[in-house]
Amino acid sequence: MGTTTGRTASRPGTSPAEPKYWQLRTALTDALDAEFSVGQVLPDERTLAARFGVARATLRQALDQLELEGRLQRRRGVGTTVAPPRVGVDVSPAGQTWPGAEDDPWTVTGLTAVGAPPAVARALDVPRGTPLSLVGRVLVAAGQPVAIERLYAPPGPRPAAGADEVLAALRDQPLEGQDRSVELGSADAEQSRGLDRLPGSPVLLVTTRYTAAGQVAAVSLATYRADTCRLTFALAGSAAAPVRVGHRP
Repeated sequence: MGTTTGRTASRPGTSPAEPKYWQLRTALTDALDAEFSVGQVLPDERTLAARFGVARATLRQALDQLELEGRLQRRRGVGTTVAPPRVGVDVSPAGQTWPGAEDDPWTVTGLTAVGAPPAVARALDVPRGTPLSLVGRVLVAAGQPVAIERLYAPPGPRPAAGADEVLAALRDQPLEGQDRSVELGSADAEQSRGLDRLPGSPVLLVTTRYTAAGQVAAVSLATYRADTCRLTFALAGSAAAPVRVGHRP
């Protein structure tokens, strides 16, 4: 890991030169592949910056990029470690049913009565503040949480209904369809606690709307760790390999 990096100025009419942090990211990637194993802790920032001959600000940019790509993990009390391969998570509507189905890998963590926040109220076409059940769930892989979910649904059959009853009430309805959107975000304080990540860590935000009886019956806001998850989408009407979202094969 003793290679130094620099920036070559571009000449008129040529493509812009790579920024220094990107050159460093490439050098670090080569070093990770050649010298480090999964779970191994990297040297501290001062040592890395000195060995590569770069400013610590440039080093942090390169480390941020590698964390976004899933090559590195920053862990409280441990430091920066080499990440394991991403966990493949199927989020294709064709492969999904109502939350809480028999083969559902999610685990319920709690139930809260809430008023519909603005975005959820719009999705459900109900007034803001309408009473809803908020079911908290977590997805665990290799012994660590890789995703958390906030599932908004109508209250259960009884005022004191538990989370399982709320989910059962959803499953009693014929599921007509789902639509799902994915965007990149940064973990807020609540998400970072649930995922054991540092605030601001990259996450994948997946919003799912479940439709029954011609209307949206439930809304799921799921947050996946971008450093450990690879979301897959099955191609409709095709047995081909799923489309993969992520930087690592």
